[in-house]
Parts: sequence; structure tokens; C-alpha cells
Amino acid sequence: MTQKHVVIVGAGPGGLTSAMLLAHRGCRVSVFERAKEVGGRNARIVSDGYTFDTGPTFLMMSYILKEMFLETGRKIEDYLEFTRLDPLYRLKFDDLEFRPSPYREKTRLEIARIFPGNEDGFDRFMATEGERFERLFPCLQKDYASLKAYLDPIFLKAAPYLGLGRTIFENLGRYYGPDKLKLCFTFQAKYLGMSPWKCPALFTILPFVEYDSGILHVRGGLNQISAAMARVVKEEGGEIHLETPVKRLLVEGRTVTGVELENGERVQADAVFLNADFGHAMGHLVDSAELRKYTSARLKRMKLSCSTFMLYLGVNRSYADIPHHSILFSEDYRKNIHEVAESLTLSADPSIYVQNASVTDDSLAPEGKSTIYILVPVPNNRSSIDWHEEGDSFRDLVLETAERRGGYAGLRENIEFEKRITPADWEEEYRVFEGATFNLAHNFGQLLSFRPRNRFEEFERCWLVGGGTHPGSGLPTIYESARISSNNFCKEFGLPYSVPSSLANKERISAR
Repeated sequence: MTQKHVVIVGAGPGGLTSAMLLAHRGCRVSVFERAKEVGGRNARIVSDGYTFDTGPTFLMMSYILKEMFLETGRKIEDYLEFTRLDPLYRLKFDDLEFRPSPYREKTRLEIARIFPGNEDGFDRFMATEGERFERLFPCLQKDYASLKAYLDPIFLKAAPYLGLGRTIFENLGRYYGPDKLKLCFTFQAKYLGMSPWKCPALFTILPFVEYDSGILHVRGGLNQISAAMARVVKEEGGEIHLETPVKRLLVEGRTVTGVELENGERVQADAVFLNADFGHAMGHLVDSAELRKYTSARLKRMKLSCSTFMLYLGVNRSYADIPHHSILFSEDYRKNIHEVAESLTLSADPSIYVQNASVTDDSLAPEGKSTIYILVPVPNNRSSIDWHEEGDSFRDLVLETAERRGGYAGLRENIEFEKRITPADWEEEYRVFEGATFNLAHNFGQLLSFRPRNRFEEFERCWLVGGGTHPGSGLPTIYESARISSNNFCKEFGLPYSVPSSLANKERISAR
């Protein structure tokens, strides 16, 4: 059999996972990445002795990542060093601070201390949402290229657990009374770029997996996952071409035959895997006249996630008493989320996430110094916010908030290095459609078969990977998107492949 040539556009987490799997399965793999290094939004930022992750900083469900490496015959521990975080994070309100643990009894005691009388709700939460997870997660590992997928017994058994008609916030009311305790288990909706008052109840599995299997840090940052994947791709004979942007897909009839690079070179392929941001790809890598479903008019109607305002700070002091992750809630969190997701206005009292990774990992900053990473959910670029006008004042507000509400004393006066990414930068420099950092929204009308499909329905011989396709955004689900698309490709071409095993459930590190 002639070796199949697969071209992968983009060396983000989804593209690299696909490249790793397909190269191991005997395909000739060529990855084309416009940036200077791999990773996409999972790449690193390095300057003046400081190292930051560009995007994701939470690693959950590490057993999924482990399984991707195992399929290539490798142990992930030979490539990456993990630290399990305790506490999971610090959740800071104006009048209280909650530090949950991956160890259930410690979290139960923390709830009893701060929210007395609600600790039994945590037991119910873990039991009930654990059952939801067991039913739903196999559905997220399936392909939905055909509506017949909804007749699969796996889906039919899971359907009652979808929580139709309820939101995450409403669902948490089944377990807890105080609103602030509910918010401690709903802020995870930010991974989807959605409001907990709008996000479907099925995503209550997100806080569950954090408490069930913990949150890990990778030494050197989560960017090292992409670096490790690139290493595996090369070990398997695959090629990764950096600083080599793709200009467009080559299409004959309704079949993708390869890509044209920005330098004019045409690369023929048996299939193309598209790991570029979905909305950007539809507007820039495909001739609009060739699109039937995902036209510019349809993209304008699709719901998008929020965006993020990012600060990466190299700081000449340490914060040894502040945990790795902190969420600083605004005084009126619901108003803040409404401004971000509904009215598309800039909050005067934002909620912010701060990562103090140097407290865990001494490789990220010079001795006695810190890498401080700040993420602020803000409206995407469908708003009328002019970030060239608002950026400086909003940056000052965010830093003042981190010092006052977060306890990062002396932060501003000790900044040695600073990088900023605004929603305008996400769109202009990182080619993220409308600056929507978490991709398409995850409402029911854009999930499963209603999301752009893994085997892309617009063209033959084209597959999608990444947050814009099924199962959605977030590192574990992006890895799964790559496996679904890779398996789909191999099935079509008669190549061997492995379906998801029960390893994930067997190897969950449940902290009892």
C-alpha cells in the first residue's frame, strides 16, 4: 500500500496530536506552522529569563494525554514532569477565601469551615456528577459525522444526563445553598467562554473532573506538552515546518488535494487536517465561493465565546504565600459576566485569574523572582471596544485589582518584563476569529453534530481538529478531537487505528 501523505495546517495541540498519531500509524506527515515554534495558543513566551504559557495553564484529565503517548508506544513520564497542585486554586471573594483540595476530605472540611451545613452537598455533587461524567464522557469521544450517532446505545444511555433545560448555576443549586459556593463550582464555564447562567448543565462535569482527578502543572509550563509532541512527531519521521504559513487549501471540485504555501509552493496530499482557528480558516484559507454551509453570513450568526485580556509579567519579587492559581471574583460577578457575554461592554469591576507558577516551578523565573500571568475574561471583537484606546487604562485597573483584591503587594513597582495581548491582538496577530479565545460557544445548537464536524462536511479529504470542532475547546477535548479525526481518516483509508479504551476511567486519580 502506498504511504498516505497527510498535511496538517497548524502546530497547535490538536494538530500535533494528529501528527503524532498518524506518523506512528505509518503516514507521511507534514505539519506547516506560521509561527517560530510549535504550540499555537499552547506555545511559550520567553524573555529576560522568564517563561510563560501563552494560553492554557490548567491540565486536567491527564490520563487522556497519557493515552495519546501510549498509543505511540511511549511513556509520557519520559517526556514531561508533573506536579499535582494542592490547593487546586484560591477562590477570592470580597469577604471570604476558599481553597479546595484534590483530596475530598480536605475539601469537605474547607466547605464546612466557610459554608457550614453544605459539606454533605459536596458528597452528593461528587456522586451525582461522577455518574454524569461516566455516562457523558464516552459520548465526547465519539464521531458525530452522521445523525445515526444519536442512535448509538452509548448516546442513548447518556441522554438522560444531559440536563436539558438547566444551566450550570441552576444545577449547582441541587447541592449548595450559598450563591458564592455555587460560583466556586461554576467559574469553570470560563473554559468554554460562557456565562454559568447560560452554560448547559451538562458542563457541570468540568468542576467534577478537577475535584476527581486533580489539576497538574508541567515543569516548564504546559507549553512543554506541545514541545514533547513535536519531539514524538520527529521521532516517528514526521516533518514540522516552522515559519511556513499556509495561504489556502487547494480544492478540486469538492475535494481538498493539498495546500498552497505563502511562498507559492503547492504541496499535494491525500488529506488535509485543519488546525487553524475555525472562523479564521473559513474567511482566509478557503475561497468564499467554495463554501456552502459555513459562509461569512453564517459565521456572523454563530455564537462565539468571550475573549481575554492577557498580561504576562516578570516580577522582581516572590509571592511564596499565594497559591499557583487564583480566581479573584468581582463584587457583582453576575453583572461582570453579563457585561462580558451579553452586553459586550468593558467591566469597571472585572474578575481576574492570576497564575503564580513560580511558587511551584523554579524553572520559570530567576531566583527570587516570579512569573505572574493574568487573564481577564472580556468581550470578543463583536463589541465596539477600541483596545488601542482602552488598553492602557484597563491594564492599570487590572494591576490595581490584583494588588488590592489579590494580595500581590508591590506588583506594579516590581515589573521587569511585561507583555500584553488584547482581543484585538488575538485577532490581528494570532488569527483568532473575532478574538474569541475559546472559539465557538458551546450552546446546544453548536455541540456534537451541530458543531463543525471532525470529517469536515464542506469538502472531501479534509478533517478538522481543535476547539472549533467536536468535542470543543480545552486541552483534553482538543486531544480527543485529534484522535476522533485521526481514527476517522484511518478508517476511510483502511489503516490500523485504536479506539479509546477504558484506560481513562481506570487511571483516574480519584482522591477519596
